[in-house]
Amino acid sequence: MLNEHTINQLRSLRLDGMLRAIEDQASSAAATALGFEERLTLLVQREVAWRDDRRVARLLKAARLKVCTACVEDINWRASRALDKSLVTALAGGDWLRHGQSLLITGATGCGKTWLACALAHQAARSGFSVLYTRAARLFDELQVAHGDGSFAKRLAQLAKLDLLVIDDFAISPIGAAERNDLLEVLDDRVGTRSTLITSQLPVRAWHTYLDDPTLADAILDRVVHSSHKIELKGRSLRDQARPAHDEPKQGDQA
Repeated sequence: MLNEHTINQLRSLRLDGMLRAIEDQASSAAATALGFEERLTLLVQREVAWRDDRRVARLLKAARLKVCTACVEDINWRASRALDKSLVTALAGGDWLRHGQSLLITGATGCGKTWLACALAHQAARSGFSVLYTRAARLFDELQVAHGDGSFAKRLAQLAKLDLLVIDDFAISPIGAAERNDLLEVLDDRVGTRSTLITSQLPVRAWHTYLDDPTLADAILDRVVHSSHKIELKGRSLRDQARPAHDEPKQGDQA
């Protein structure tokens, strides 16, 4: 067993994974039968795995996903909502994130847009990408406050560094000139370099009319719609399918 001084040195170097592996090896008869190089290899592998787990945990915490338990392994493929399994499988692979492409998920309320967005965002974080989830209304409110306190440029820079920005419930309420301009600023910093995932009840073809400013609408849609992946969920609400007939309707999106 290591002496206290060596243990403290390992802790000061933040080699916690290796330290735990040493403790496990000390109580394992099988480990003591291994040679030095074999045991060292196991210690290094344990440290790498420990750091990877810690990084993923940090990324998931920072993502602030609305549905933190959503994951691609739990997708309900049986539900009749025109979900393309090959597309979702490809998205789970992460190439769209590596190429800075966008993803637009549309469909009626309750069909699982938010859950699917969180599942793909969860997968992105597990793959090492930085992620942030926010509702469109909350994002616009936050940016309005940033204008007022002088932190707008700083916040834009922070958003621009994210590998994946999830904007949920886009076009759920009227949009004004300030929100249109802020949205253009956010998307302009990300086009071609960082990925944006947007969910909306409104079909993509209706977004231009919703934005209600032909010039800005052209600029915004040019940055997020062209060359993007699109998932248009169909069918009745999954909440209706899962709820017994006598149950009262409940709030919230689910898959």
